[in-house]
Amino acid sequence: MADTKKIGDLDVHPLSLGGNVFGWTADRDTSFEILDAYAAAGGNFVDTADSYMASAPGNAGGESETIIGDWMADRRNRDAVVVATKVGRHPGRRGLAPANIRAAADDSLRRLRTDRIDLYYTHFDDPSVPVEDIMGTLDELVRAGKVRNIAVSNIELDRLEASLEFSEREGTARYVAIQPHYNLVSRDTYEGPRRDLAERYGLACVPYYGLASGFLTGKYRPGSEVDSPRAGRAGEYLKTERGRRVLAALDLVAEEQGVPVATVALAWLAAQPTVAAPIASARTLEQLQPLLQLSRTALTEAQLAALTDASAG
Repeated sequence: MADTKKIGDLDVHPLSLGGNVFGWTADRDTSFEILDAYAAAGGNFVDTADSYMASAPGNAGGESETIIGDWMADRRNRDAVVVATKVGRHPGRRGLAPANIRAAADDSLRRLRTDRIDLYYTHFDDPSVPVEDIMGTLDELVRAGKVRNIAVSNIELDRLEASLEFSEREGTARYVAIQPHYNLVSRDTYEGPRRDLAERYGLACVPYYGLASGFLTGKYRPGSEVDSPRAGRAGEYLKTERGRRVLAALDLVAEEQGVPVATVALAWLAAQPTVAAPIASARTLEQLQPLLQLSRTALTEAQLAALTDASAG
């Protein structure tokens, strides 16, 4: 395996494979192929959520977990895979009330066909529930052996700090990772007070939207049309001066490195303070290849600076 990163007591590959496309734009067979190729390349860190992909026609939520669970059972490789999933957004298990977290965790374990979740995120905060109730319930799951490590994704700063302070004060399980929206065209969603807090408490950052819904793959160009369910969102970046600056800088660095634009975008992200492993997904084997090159790509200080400058403001 490529050099691993540490998250809590977990050793993870520097690319986290996003499972948000499994059961949506990648069917079961294609998902198995992508997972096989990722594992064959040394990958071991798979990210999903109990709500993936509830929004797709005919789905109820949990389809991604089911596919991953079936794959691990079929390949008999559970102990070789670090499984991250999330609680709080499944249509039938919304929110973070203690009873809901317990039930949702059991649902996820069943779909994943496993006895433990390696990294369990609160997907979106639930301000109606006191942080001590949320953290106490997560601690209960850790003590029961159902969850190895806990983490947090979307949450307001005051609630995040209160959660971390509670764990420290009460000696309960504490968050070891944060999963923010963060990439070259969305830096203020993490940099600043949020990252400062992560650094202060030693949280590993596992960014989502690492490729800005595909924009940072370089396939969105003036006058081009891209066949993707996320084309609308990604295409918006092309209308901004910052987006065009970032693409130009990515093109230059990709040429210098001899790697795809997507690889460079992820390599910049991986080099940022606190970042352990960016998340990126692929709905085809072809899309997976540039992602896998991340573990073999190290940008120079000058290249990192050029990208940082281009993406500023």
